[in-house]
Amino acid sequence: MSPGPGLAAFDVRQALERVRTSLPAVVQIVLAAGIAYSIGRFGFGHAAPVLAVTVTISSLGFARDARPRRVLENAVGVVTGIALSELLLLVIGKGFWQFGVVLFAALVIARFFSASSAFAVAAATQSMFVMLLPDPAGGPFTRSLDGLAGGVVALVITALVPRDPVGLARADARRLFAELEPALASLVLALRHDDVRQADAALDRLRATQPLLDDWAATLETAVSVSRLSPFLRRRLPVVAGEAVILRYLDLAVRNLRVVARRIDTTIGDGRRRPELADLVAGIAAAVEVLGRSFVSVEHRPTAQDALVAVARRLDPAVVLPGAPVSETVLVLMLRPLVIDLLMATGLPHDDARSRLAPV
Repeated sequence: MSPGPGLAAFDVRQALERVRTSLPAVVQIVLAAGIAYSIGRFGFGHAAPVLAVTVTISSLGFARDARPRRVLENAVGVVTGIALSELLLLVIGKGFWQFGVVLFAALVIARFFSASSAFAVAAATQSMFVMLLPDPAGGPFTRSLDGLAGGVVALVITALVPRDPVGLARADARRLFAELEPALASLVLALRHDDVRQADAALDRLRATQPLLDDWAATLETAVSVSRLSPFLRRRLPVVAGEAVILRYLDLAVRNLRVVARRIDTTIGDGRRRPELADLVAGIAAAVEVLGRSFVSVEHRPTAQDALVAVARRLDPAVVLPGAPVSETVLVLMLRPLVIDLLMATGLPHDDARSRLAPV
């Protein structure tokens, strides 16, 4: 019997990698849940501090955005929903229609606090625990106290036992460069051999990079926030902040590169090879490859900058392609803002980057 399509598409390697990258979050959640349970059970004397544990888990979760602010917003929203559910329980009691009123209120409040649909589901689930579980021995708002403890534990653990957001950000950077490098190599081949298929492949790769950029941005934002709060990561804050600057200009560079790739895709296919343009793109590709390595060894960054400056000094259509058609002249001009963005990603200020370009 052949496996179904879902089973056939299951990638064991991706699954194992997903587990590996999630292990810091798993350890963090288990530790936080254990502490929250201990506070509720032994600190408050509650026999079953369910909400202390569930609020902790839902506040931390596996979201890429693990900023302390997001954890706090989730905790506040969920605890507010629990407190409101307990208040409504006191006022209107339990029953079928009361169940609907509390669920409606919890969902509305959750949507007010967060745009995340997963958060709304989590908050509604907590409110249903209030309505459906037996009343605790501690009286009104016992579960709110448990939920508050869970939220506080989640926030403290975010700072004291972070998930290595810096390492996650580096992994996101590697994934982006793993797509940029072959895309640039395909553009070089497309220009050198008038190969439309290579240009199409490069354009497809570049269009698929936006989710990678978005992931990297979210992870870096988390890394900066957690590094400011965590005493163990504060010393890494300058490095993370510097990488956030690199991302800002790489994002602009990739957007420019997509436009360049689209232009190349519509220009070639006429049987003519364009080795001069291929050499320019090859110089940019070499610099991008070195820039990618600078995330492991920062001393590579000046080398990437020098390689880009060498390309920038050649970006004069009259020198590179004297007498060339307008379509090819425009391509050289389109490389200029791309190189400026990449130079700024290596650390050059805007005016200095512009000054490295060949005068036109």
